[in-house]
Amino acid sequence: MSQLLPYTEKPRVDAADRALILTEAARLFRENGYERTTVRQIANACGLLPGSLHYRYPAKEAILLDMMKVAIEQTIRAVLEATGPIKDPLQKLRAAIQAHIQTLLSGNNIFYVLLFEWRSLSGEAREAMLAERDRYEGYWAALLDTLKVQGYIRPEVDLDMLRLIGLGALNWVATWYREGGRYTKEQIGEMVWTVLMSGVLVIQHDQEGYNP
Repeated sequence: MSQLLPYTEKPRVDAADRALILTEAARLFRENGYERTTVRQIANACGLLPGSLHYRYPAKEAILLDMMKVAIEQTIRAVLEATGPIKDPLQKLRAAIQAHIQTLLSGNNIFYVLLFEWRSLSGEAREAMLAERDRYEGYWAALLDTLKVQGYIRPEVDLDMLRLIGLGALNWVATWYREGGRYTKEQIGEMVWTVLMSGVLVIQHDQEGYNP
């Protein structure tokens, strides 16, 4: 059984080294794929000896797991910061969509790795990553549940399916978005919002505080 960094433990590395290792590893994972990237390549990119990297992360899978933890934490923080001051549930959903898009398309390779390399994890590492993913999806589940309870979502809409399809559509943007291309990140977020308004939301245009 391969050594894994226990998910509840902090890496044996200071903040600066952690940022460097995860940044370089994410770049290599995106360029070469996780399976084709070696620990020696990561160490060389960071200016470390393989043994020094091994001290900080006992296995390549531990680097990937910590990277995904950081990516999910940053996504959660971005969404909470964007939606925290907002009281209106509709505008909170709108802001959450934009925050997710902005974070995902920020250009940071860790988010690409989060989306496309998580299946490389196995065993306890994969279970730990899925638990973190479920924590993030739990925020969206609570947000959608509030909207449905308050009558903003049509009663026949299945919230679990809506969450899965919605997040899947948002994440898929990473496969086709190009910086400086035809659509801005803001336009993409607004299109998702428009589709939601047209498809599943019950909008009362005379509602106090409504701002389309």
